[in-house]
Amino acid sequence: MALGRRWVVGAAVVAVGWSVVVSPAVVAAPGGVAISRVQADGTYLVDAQGRKVLLHGVNNVDKQAPYVEPGDGFTVTDADADLLARHGFNTVRLGVSFAGLMPTRGVVDTAYLDRVGTVIDTLAARGIYTLLDNHQDGLSKIWGGNGFPEWSLRSRPGVLEPNPGFPLYYLMPSMNRGWDEVWDNSNGVLDYLGQALAALAAKVNGRAGVLGIELMNEPWPGSAFTTCFPNGCPGFDTKYQAAMQKLTDAVRARDSGLPVFWEPNVTWNETMPSNLGRNPPITSPDIVFAPHDYCIPSQLAIYLGLPEQLRGLCPVQQDKTWGNVDAFTKRTGIPTLVTEFGDGDATVLRNTLVRADDRFIGWQYWHYASSFGPGGPKPDPFLGDIGRDLVRTYPRATAGTPGRLVFDSATGDFAYTYTPHALSAPTEIYVSDVHYPNGYEVHVDGGTVTSAPGARVVTVEATGAASVTVHINRPGSAGAPRGGH
Repeated sequence: MALGRRWVVGAAVVAVGWSVVVSPAVVAAPGGVAISRVQADGTYLVDAQGRKVLLHGVNNVDKQAPYVEPGDGFTVTDADADLLARHGFNTVRLGVSFAGLMPTRGVVDTAYLDRVGTVIDTLAARGIYTLLDNHQDGLSKIWGGNGFPEWSLRSRPGVLEPNPGFPLYYLMPSMNRGWDEVWDNSNGVLDYLGQALAALAAKVNGRAGVLGIELMNEPWPGSAFTTCFPNGCPGFDTKYQAAMQKLTDAVRARDSGLPVFWEPNVTWNETMPSNLGRNPPITSPDIVFAPHDYCIPSQLAIYLGLPEQLRGLCPVQQDKTWGNVDAFTKRTGIPTLVTEFGDGDATVLRNTLVRADDRFIGWQYWHYASSFGPGGPKPDPFLGDIGRDLVRTYPRATAGTPGRLVFDSATGDFAYTYTPHALSAPTEIYVSDVHYPNGYEVHVDGGTVTSAPGARVVTVEATGAASVTVHINRPGSAGAPRGGH
């Protein structure tokens, strides 16, 4: 399907407090975008210019061998990268597999590393950061899942042991024994995983487009899971943190400056708080917290066919999850990136987006598969209802300290306030390419717009030390309120 026209709007230098309406124009897909490695700075992620970076993106996780094959109809390609960049996404969580990295004990698949490198470079050319996600679900193919190679574990299902499939297979005694092997480093399984991730780190060393490595997707506590309810499991989390530190050290031995992302154990998704960083504290630099935001009632409706009405409980659960994020941030002082959320439930998705905006926290939506595989282009997935929530006007780089951030996907009204810092690069605001069919108005207090007419990205420079407020809205709209939410 043809992607059709994209209206582009922008402004030349605009005096403080002015409003301007710019006529729509056609824009080509961006390419050759400059990109710098992102690092942690307190609770923020910052670029090489010191600007606070906000990440909006998608997951692209191929769980089946041969993994990460551009052109296979799943893995992102050049055309997908163009599509994602045009819609303002600046990150992709790319799944990698321990089973793919090291299909034979102690032997790394260098061809797989090469394919991963190709995708990273493809995305970086469009200004898109890649988070490399060591993905597992259900521990291993042994249980009908994916992730750990079969040679790395000794545990096997019993002859008469029932397998209920995802997600209930995590309750299988044999799988819990397998997870215990991981956390006990039985058979050297963590050592081998460290070797595989170290090889991955060596492959991406020097690539500015790499956001970091996420050490393990949705780690399960194994037989200790019963200790995690109802208030989390500090005993297990201490052991888990030691495993994360061991893997971090292996990665940093091959790329000392690479950010490393730690997920909470997966009982987090059932609103259990994480005790990472409590005993001991997190002292390694450039560690990023990588929680997920799912609603269990919604998941039960999706995967087990339970009543849809259960989704009415989601705001309460998600408030609890975000309260856990707040508590973790206050205790550890490290950044957060929500690396999975959504799962096709529009209400749950909106709950996440609003709560993330309130905290200036980035996210990666689950899930995106290539729109340009065999059989020709598919319809643009970001033009439906969910896509219109995901494609947002947002400050992708802030030359200062972020404040209030509001975007209404129904109206296109955007408001953002920040306290400026004297930096060498301006604040950059991506303006949605789907919410302003007749152009947009931009109004700035405390700064000037310095982007050229027709720019998809509005750049703003402060005129003093006072706070800067930017409003963007459709022509004739009252826009977002000038103060508060």
